[in-house]
Amino acid sequence: MAEFVTLELPAEPTTRGVALLRIDRPPLNLVGAQLAREVAAAAATVAEHPGVAALIVYGDARVFSAGDEMAELAELDADQAAAMAADLQAALGCLTRVPQPTVAAITGYCLGAGLELALGADHRIVGDNVKLGLPQIKAGLIPLSGIRRLSLLIGASRAKDLVYTGRFVDAEEAAKLGLVDEVVAPDNVLAAARAWAAQFVTAAPRALAAAKAVFESGPHGHATAVTEWSALFDTEDVRTGTRAFAAEGPDAATFTGR
Repeated sequence: MAEFVTLELPAEPTTRGVALLRIDRPPLNLVGAQLAREVAAAAATVAEHPGVAALIVYGDARVFSAGDEMAELAELDADQAAAMAADLQAALGCLTRVPQPTVAAITGYCLGAGLELALGADHRIVGDNVKLGLPQIKAGLIPLSGIRRLSLLIGASRAKDLVYTGRFVDAEEAAKLGLVDEVVAPDNVLAAARAWAAQFVTAAPRALAAAKAVFESGPHGHATAVTEWSALFDTEDVRTGTRAFAAEGPDAATFTGR
């Protein structure tokens, strides 16, 4: 049973809905090895759940995550760090392996490993009170999972600025950089995330998963698109969707996920 993470799944497994993964390690939701493993396990559960149309990742009203558990890292030697690095990196990138659309709902601080986790989401909604950053350089470290994804998101030059300086950015700058997608009042963050996620409840899940696979395939995107596009023609949803689209327009189909 998870100690630092809670996962709320749709009440009816046969009816698609939105899942909510909460980081619950007060007061700061610091990311240590155990919390990272628990988040990854919850994400894997969502990935296999046929009733989940989309996933929200949230901390609480005060903080998403204030970053790495530095007291834990301070006890590691190089051999211990090497032994855990790959698993920890994979855990922090777990949202990229969820086939459903994911959204990080961020209030307060979202720093270090917390921001690395959020960078794996498909969409980021923040309160206008947020502070975001990768301050690991100030502890003599580097981000383990976030450098490449941040660079792809906002460009190498701006990513280097954030990583090399470890500085924090506010909501306005984060939006200008392209680091976040929406800025709302802090009290509206979770509601805005629910509204974004709800639009996928009636969408075609296999097609969404295929699109996400192409986005995640990096330089192999063209080849992956060919494979994923072709495979969709084995689904009932393509038959239903193409016929309904041709006859009645783009919002006429009812998708089953088969």
